[in-house]
Amino acid sequence: MAFGGGAVLEAVCTFFLVFVVFGTAVDERAPVAVFPLAIGLTIALDIMAIGPLTGSAVNPARAFGPALASGHWQNHLVYWIGPLIGGALGGLVQHFVLMRRAPSPAVAERGGPAPSEERR
Repeated sequence: MAFGGGAVLEAVCTFFLVFVVFGTAVDERAPVAVFPLAIGLTIALDIMAIGPLTGSAVNPARAFGPALASGHWQNHLVYWIGPLIGGALGGLVQHFVLMRRAPSPAVAERGGPAPSEERR
């Protein structure tokens, strides 16, 4: 597989993995019992989808150990560039599109009862 194609596949699969981790393990709206199964299934689907094509590292650390042990560094940047781009995009989508917005600092620093709780 070509360098660019491998990097794109790694980026897409890492995007889905980071997206699922943020959506299940980080977001407090998700049920607690869901995230281990969701993350495990995402890893399994990533491996089945691109495993035969790139090895499906979706994590630079996962690719670094075998490369270090075997001395095989050809096209190793695929396993760094793809996951870093995919992970960053997954985090950005979660943060700017799906996360609940905190109250404005003026309301949070005000202290005391909320405006609807004040006595008149």
